Amino acid sequence: MKRLCLSALLVVFALAGAVAGQVAASPFTINDLLKVRRVGDPQVSPDGRWVAYVITDINKTNNRGLTQIYLIAAEGGEPRQLTKGESSASSPRWSPDGKRLAFISSQEGGPQIWTMDVASGEMKKVSSISTGASDLIWSPDGQMLAFVSDVYPECATDECNKERDEKMEASKVKAKVADRLLFRHWNSWKEGKRTHVFIVASDGGAARDMTPGDYDAPPFSLGGPTDYAFSPDSKELAFARNTDKVEATSTNGDIFIVPVAGGEARRITESNLGADLSPQYSPDGRFIAYRSQERAGFESDRWRLMLYDRQRNQSRELMQNYDAYVDTYLFSPDSKYIYFASGERGRQPVYAVAVAGGAPVKILQGFNDDMKLSADGKTMVFTRSTTTMPAEIFITRIADPRQRIAQGESAVVKLTKTNDALLAGYQLQPAEELTWTGASNTKVSGWLVKPPDFKAGQQYPMVVLIHGGPQGAWNDSWGYRWNPEVFANAGYVVFMPNPRGSIGYGQKFLDEISGDWGGKAYADIMNGVAHVISLGYVDRNRLGAAGGSYGGYMVNWLEGHNTDQRAQFKALVSHAGVYNLSSMYGATEELWFTDWEFKGAPWDNPEMYARWSPNMFVKNFKTPLLVVHGELDYRVPVTEGLQLFTALQRQGVDSKLLYFPDEGHWIQKPQNAELWYTTVIGWLDKYLKLKS
Repeated sequence: MKRLCLSALLVVFALAGAVAGQVAASPFTINDLLKVRRVGDPQVSPDGRWVAYVITDINKTNNRGLTQIYLIAAEGGEPRQLTKGESSASSPRWSPDGKRLAFISSQEGGPQIWTMDVASGEMKKVSSISTGASDLIWSPDGQMLAFVSDVYPECATDECNKERDEKMEASKVKAKVADRLLFRHWNSWKEGKRTHVFIVASDGGAARDMTPGDYDAPPFSLGGPTDYAFSPDSKELAFARNTDKVEATSTNGDIFIVPVAGGEARRITESNLGADLSPQYSPDGRFIAYRSQERAGFESDRWRLMLYDRQRNQSRELMQNYDAYVDTYLFSPDSKYIYFASGERGRQPVYAVAVAGGAPVKILQGFNDDMKLSADGKTMVFTRSTTTMPAEIFITRIADPRQRIAQGESAVVKLTKTNDALLAGYQLQPAEELTWTGASNTKVSGWLVKPPDFKAGQQYPMVVLIHGGPQGAWNDSWGYRWNPEVFANAGYVVFMPNPRGSIGYGQKFLDEISGDWGGKAYADIMNGVAHVISLGYVDRNRLGAAGGSYGGYMVNWLEGHNTDQRAQFKALVSHAGVYNLSSMYGATEELWFTDWEFKGAPWDNPEMYARWSPNMFVKNFKTPLLVVHGELDYRVPVTEGLQLFTALQRQGVDSKLLYFPDEGHWIQKPQNAELWYTTVIGWLDKYLKLKS
């Protein structure tokens, strides 16, 4: 009897273990992705003892995200939620004395600046501008806050802006009028407004417009840090502005300085015709650093780190031989070093470079961003993520860069563990870096993510994800659009190539996509697919490809050029894909992009537009293709997707259109994202999964 009971118990334990194993191996789906809490924007207190940050939680039922501010001790421990309610609170910024946090909240209508006494939790509303406030910064003396707001340039008062907005909202006529280019951008119309920088007293009061006039100041972002900053003595404001007549064809942002007390702004970067953005003052007041692109009209030119000497009124490039972008950057408190993040082969390490000159040195590995320093420069906080880990906040102690280098990654501590428990139940597979030979015998790299149940000796279907840009990259970092873990957990080997045009492999490699959209990049991708097939675990008869923006373009190009005998695709997905280069030019907003990529307008260079336009190869369309597009996509207008779908249907190709009337270039609303992933993976499954 005892032996029987023991046997029964063993069976029970075995079954329990099997159930536990099933739970641990459950697939990671879009609904699990929506449960991931989105951590970001870390801000270390001046004394280095505390870190404020934000977490965005997705509520699928309400179809939106809710952002709140949290606080955690730099030594670790449980975080404390500082803001609550049904309205989001974001952009926490420490006052210079460390006693208050300023932040943006919509708890009383539109977004405004609020401050919180950290010790007591007492909150105070600081701004009351009718057009709303965003992207705030403190003045070093703690007396002011700068922010941006979209206003009518002809309005000298907030009352004027309010009346104009109320009149427009009440009108039954919703027609729009434009008399110049760049009348709409990304997913919204300009409506005659301009972005201006304002200053408001940190204890509240009326806001002052520091950048009046019929210009955007700062201009619409090309990415990177905030485009305005206070001088260390709080008497001057540096900001970026583009004053070219036709903004749609220009990237020529310049740095200006203006007295905080009032007066005329002075341009300090007039000689450069490319973009000059993201000014920051050195703490000792000697320099204004900024990021600069040398070539006019090229939004993906190398971002250089420049230093403007305020005493000599001269600028110089700090690292002339550095062949990569400078992204997020900041000064050390002693003004001796600049720390910066920079893309490198699918990761984003942090470097330090001496202001006096010299080669940069790498102080942090991995994919990092959002670095911040304590007032003494000894505590650095930053975000880090991988393909298997959503962004979390990390911290390291740093006396000087040389000491930090000697310490290595052993000195890096993961401060927050927001999603550890959630993701422990899934077998997310890390991204593996691959290298192969692309066009012109050039080495090309990319990433591979295998299914969680991957077994050597078996063969799996593969989906090739093609990134946008085309000047972009797949990185070993977490993402919410095109998350490779969701595709891998659907049973696919996921291949993410970084062909010509990819960031992080040198400027020459990046430049070689321009004027050659379907050339070397196509060969790079196809050689990479052939390389993965040669590894033995991908079924060459079950290949799919999917991509968005330029990635959608390449899918459309593949549709007309799916003839490589080494690898032919059985299913394709084109999201917001460029289809007809000439019609795209006539409806997109940032014309400098197409002017650069195709060496002029269609009427100036018709041969190049015809050569690389997927619509010229409709007669070759045969592969089943899912078309996805949003009505509010002004970068790649929705007519591109509609033309593609029409061509596929007229050619008798099995095709489907997924249309979002309330989305732009990206699918952002939670329920729409769920439908997007479900439809895309369902389409791939239809053609690439073995039928039982």
